[in-house]
Amino acid sequence: MLTQLTSFTTFGVSAIEIDVEIGVIPTSGDPRFLIVGLGDTAVQESKQRVMMALKSTGYRIPMGRITTVNLAPAHIKKAGSGFDLPIALGLLFSDNVVDVPADALTDTAFLGELALDGSLRHVTGVLACALACRRMGIKRLVLPAVNGAEAALVPGIEIIAVSNLREVISCLRGEMSPPEIEPPACAPMIHTMVDFADVRGQAQAKRALEIAAAGGHNVLLSGAPGSGKTLLANALRGILPPLTRDESLEVTGIYSVANLLPASTPLIEQRPLRAVHHTASAVAIVGGGQHPMPGEISLAHRGVLFLDELSEFPSQVLEVLRQPLEDRKITINRAQGTVTFPADFILVGAMNPPKYASATAEKLKRRISAPLLDRIDLTIYVQPVEIADLQRKRDPMAETSDMIRQRVSCARKKQGERFKNAHISTNKEMGVKDIEFFCELDQKCERLLRQAAERLGFSARAYHRTIKVSRTIADLAPAENISEQHVAEALQYRQSIMG
Repeated sequence: MLTQLTSFTTFGVSAIEIDVEIGVIPTSGDPRFLIVGLGDTAVQESKQRVMMALKSTGYRIPMGRITTVNLAPAHIKKAGSGFDLPIALGLLFSDNVVDVPADALTDTAFLGELALDGSLRHVTGVLACALACRRMGIKRLVLPAVNGAEAALVPGIEIIAVSNLREVISCLRGEMSPPEIEPPACAPMIHTMVDFADVRGQAQAKRALEIAAAGGHNVLLSGAPGSGKTLLANALRGILPPLTRDESLEVTGIYSVANLLPASTPLIEQRPLRAVHHTASAVAIVGGGQHPMPGEISLAHRGVLFLDELSEFPSQVLEVLRQPLEDRKITINRAQGTVTFPADFILVGAMNPPKYASATAEKLKRRISAPLLDRIDLTIYVQPVEIADLQRKRDPMAETSDMIRQRVSCARKKQGERFKNAHISTNKEMGVKDIEFFCELDQKCERLLRQAAERLGFSARAYHRTIKVSRTIADLAPAENISEQHVAEALQYRQSIMG
C-alpha cells in the first residue's frame, strides 16, 4: 500500500514542499527500511527514531516487510529531523495499523522530530513552513507543541500543535480537539542596557549615530582605547524605531531557520544587535555551508552589525562585506541551487586610530580597502572622556534614548512617505536616479560639494553617499529641501582615518 503525506524542508529562509511517500511490500527475507531522496544524516537516522518511537507508543509494525520512504522531488537535498512525524504516520497508515478519515490528510502538512518515547521535539524553520502552507493553500499544519506559537503567527491556517504521536492520531480521528495555543505569541520587550543619557560627553559621536539611525547609514568610530566606542555602538539599537510587523516576521524567520529562536520567543520584536569577534571567518559572517545557513550579516537584518577592532579583521573577511553593503542581501551559490539571504543592516565599525606615517598605518591600508571605506557614510573620531565628566552626576536634562528615538522615528516616517511609490524605505537605499529625483540641490550646495569632492578626492560612490547623508540631516531638522548647512555637516563625517 502506498501512502503520501506533505512536509517541508528549508533552503535559505524559504520552505520547499516535500512529498513523503511510504511504500510497503511483503517479503520472505529479512525486513528492510530504506529512505531515498537525498536526505542528510539526520534524515537517514530517522529510521531508528521512528521505529523506537512506534514501539514505545504501543504501535506494532508487522514484520516481513520492505519499507521504502521516498522524499520527493528527489533532486532536492533534504536536511533535518522534521520528517520523523510524517514517516511514522505513513508507516501506520500503509500497514493499516491506524485508520483515520480520508479527509483528515487532505490539505494537511506534517512536521516534527520524534523522541524515542514518541513525544515530539522542537524543529527549525517553522515560520517559513507556515508561510509556505498559506501560500500553497494548505489548510492545516501539524507540528510539535513547542513550535505552536511560532506557527500561529501566520493567519489563515489551522495549527495543530501536540505533544506526542498519540495526540496527533487522536486529533486526526476527531477524538480530541487540538490544544489551544497559549498567547502571547511574541517576545518580552528587553530594554536596552545603555541609554544615551548615560554616555558622558561625545556630543559629535551621538549626533552621528542619530543620523545613522535615521537614514540607515554605516558608521566608523575611531578613537583611543576606553574612549567609549563600544558603549556608543551598544546604545545605537536603543534609538532605532521599533520593528514593524512585517519586519518582525522577517527577522523571526531568519532566526528560526538558524535554530536561534528560543521556544519562549516565537516572535522577535526588538531589532537585533550582532557583535562579531575579529576571529570570525568569512563563512560565519556572510553565511554558507553545505546546507546554506544565514551568517552574522543576515542575523543582523533590520538591526546593527558591530565589528569591534575593525583593523584586526583579515582583509579577505572584510572584503566579503562590500557586496552585501550595496545590495542589502547576500547570494550563495551551491551545487543544489542558489540561495539568497536578506542582509539589510547598519554597519558599525570601531577601531583604534593608526599612528600616521608609520608601518601601522600602512598595514591598516592593506586591511581596510578604499572601496570598503567608500561604503561607510559617517566616520567619527571619538575623543577620550575627561575624568571630571566621568565623576559628574548624570545630567537630568541630558537627552535619553527615548527622546532621540522619537526624532529618528519622525525622520523615518518622512522617508516612508517620500518613497511610498519608489520601493525603498530609507535614504541609504536610494540609487543614482532616486538621488536625482528626491535630493534636489541648489547652486550653493552643488558648489560646496564640488569643492569638497575635488579637494578630498571623492569617488562617485562617496559623492552620492554624502548627498544621502545630507538628505537624512535635512529630515531630522526637519526641512523639505537640502541646504548648504546640511551638506556642510555631512562633509564633516567623511574624514579619513588613513592619514
